[in-house]
Amino acid sequence: MIYDHVDGEQLGRQYKEHLSNFKTWEARVHAHEWLVFPENIGAHLSIDETSVSRGELYTIVTHKAAHGGKRTIVAIVEGTESEAIIAALKRIPESVRDKVKEVTLDMSDSMRRIVRSCFPKAMRVIDRFHVQKLAYDAIQEIRIAHRWNAINAETDAMEEAKKYIPEVLQNGDTKKQLLARSRYLLFKSAEKWTEKQKQRAKILFQLYPDIKKAYGLAHSLRMIFSKNSIKDAARLSLARWYNQVADAGFKSFNTIAATVYEHYEEILNFFVNRSTNASAESFNAKIKEFRANLKGVVDVDFFLFRLSKIYA
Repeated sequence: MIYDHVDGEQLGRQYKEHLSNFKTWEARVHAHEWLVFPENIGAHLSIDETSVSRGELYTIVTHKAAHGGKRTIVAIVEGTESEAIIAALKRIPESVRDKVKEVTLDMSDSMRRIVRSCFPKAMRVIDRFHVQKLAYDAIQEIRIAHRWNAINAETDAMEEAKKYIPEVLQNGDTKKQLLARSRYLLFKSAEKWTEKQKQRAKILFQLYPDIKKAYGLAHSLRMIFSKNSIKDAARLSLARWYNQVADAGFKSFNTIAATVYEHYEEILNFFVNRSTNASAESFNAKIKEFRANLKGVVDVDFFLFRLSKIYA
């Protein structure tokens, strides 16, 4: 074929130096600090952070209705420091920013500050999956504590006995193995467990009732988001969940409840349009794949140039 003997690296250099308009790109002088595309603003936006090169973070604002294609990027700004991002976004005329009706975001204070300052007329919606992740992390914290106890108990028994044989449970696991292998099932709804996971969960919950209780709290929180469609009904369900958390007495869940309370209205705003930050997470995955196809980013400005050409 005609392209069999084309040197890919040489073609890449030719594209950068001669075939593209990178050398004359007007935004090149500030691209590594900020890029804004006012023409891409729509009523519904997402804001998130993403890694561009070597773990260096950029904050990216995306237009949901573009579905990850052309005209998706509204802004991409170096770092996560709110003042720099606010300054970049305010380069977009206020009349244009006022058209935004809704912005989805995570629970960080800096993101809230950015959205509040730059899109004051927009409803802020905290991503439900960030809220649920806090509960899942709390379960894992309890599971890991039990696993370390099992590891230490097994180590002590091995030191005391000349020939140590660990206790094997009904499903063939030792306690240490049970706690290690239960990690993924605790992220899933019980109806999605396999037969082996159902058996493992039954043994786990019998031996460690606190894990069962924590799993129940996380499941209840998930059901609030899944089953409720009216904001006021969700508010009542969340209040009942607070009471369950208080009765359970888990420090980690009390911390989650306090965090949820702090972001109460923005979390409940999910039930208006059931909007999440999934589109932003999906776009971050596209950037990651694009970066991987390039085998890493050497020239950040050129990477941002290509990114803007495709998605802005």
